[in-house]
Amino acid sequence: MKRFTPVVVVAAVAVGCAIVGLATTRGRRRMKRVRRIVDGLAQQCGTPTAKLWLLADAMVGDMHAALSSSDGGKSTLRMLHSPHSSLPIGNEEGLFYGMDFGDTHIRFVRVKLGGKYGRVLDKQSIDIPVPSKLMVGSSQVGKDVLLELNEALEKHGVAMRVSTLVNDAVGALVGGRYSSSDTVASVILGMGTNAGYIENAYAIPKWQGSLVKAEEMIINMEWGNFCSSHLPITEFDVCLDAEGPNRDEKVYEKLVSGMYLGDIVRRVLLKLAKETALLGNIIPPKLMIPFSLRTPDVASMHQDTSQDLELVGEKMKEFGVPDSSLMSREIVVEVCDIIARRSARLAAAGIVGILKKLGRDGTHQRSVVVVDGGLYEHYRLYRDYLHEAVKEMLHGKLSNNVIIKHDECGIGAALLPATHSM
Repeated sequence: MKRFTPVVVVAAVAVGCAIVGLATTRGRRRMKRVRRIVDGLAQQCGTPTAKLWLLADAMVGDMHAALSSSDGGKSTLRMLHSPHSSLPIGNEEGLFYGMDFGDTHIRFVRVKLGGKYGRVLDKQSIDIPVPSKLMVGSSQVGKDVLLELNEALEKHGVAMRVSTLVNDAVGALVGGRYSSSDTVASVILGMGTNAGYIENAYAIPKWQGSLVKAEEMIINMEWGNFCSSHLPITEFDVCLDAEGPNRDEKVYEKLVSGMYLGDIVRRVLLKLAKETALLGNIIPPKLMIPFSLRTPDVASMHQDTSQDLELVGEKMKEFGVPDSSLMSREIVVEVCDIIARRSARLAAAGIVGILKKLGRDGTHQRSVVVVDGGLYEHYRLYRDYLHEAVKEMLHGKLSNNVIIKHDECGIGAALLPATHSM
């Protein structure tokens, strides 16, 4: 029997080598499939400078169309005239309050203004979370929000009257104008996205006449509706749109806002899990649940600086992947980067579009654009990509005259009644 032992050993080694070789071959094939999907995604989401300018030009065209026709013409933008034509000039005085209805909370602001030399003497704010069950309903649809608020205040014995109603974009714009007279526009980048800007009254043909009582007018763009053939849309965006309640609407918002970025990443990872077994042989059940991956999760994974991407690993465990490989974690980060970068650069194209409409994209005139919203405020890499794209589009020295800054004061809603009281 002993003389057969070497043969048995050699056979065992050969089988072992064959198994290792087969596993290596399968691993290479799997990685090729992974790279094919991820590289294809990167190409489809690509936003070179030339494409960004095509989008900026398309937005300018839509802005002109909406401002020229009473029904908006063929524009995808609503370009609503804000009834609040008075802008702060810095000498407002008194005690004022504001309320900001956000996606998940209500912020109450109390601000004391000291006039030209005192500016903001005191500011206090408090955030109150709103239960999700109160965020959905139809009983108040079509009702006057101001009337409802004032009736509620009176019912509870609060000696206060709400005098002004504005959306987040207009509020941020007014707050930015109070901080700097060079402020020309505002952008909201949070769960939703929108923009507002200050337009010259003579540039609005459809409102020439009795409506125009000031040289400048605040325009609420509602730019989430923007749509163009130049937008980089993927199969994942098409599926997300088809499965949602507002199909074929809010195209720009679905590519840019924090409401959707997490789910787009989830859809990409789900395809990778199904077609390449990137996350193991079993598809994580939680990954199949729409909106189970949130944008804050994407931000934390994308910005994971640990050596082994530990935060990504922990998030994968939450989705039922107990032992993710470093390679799979790196792919997850890459997908997050592709989707976040596309969003930030598309937002940058919108900003440059506004500047071009105002004739400020080719001058050395200082222009301030205030940005508010959690996506911009709390997602550092996203913020960097947006600034990078604006600078890329406007080039060197010219870009130094465009200041993109966070709306830190948050007092826009309180400032409007102050301007009307002057």
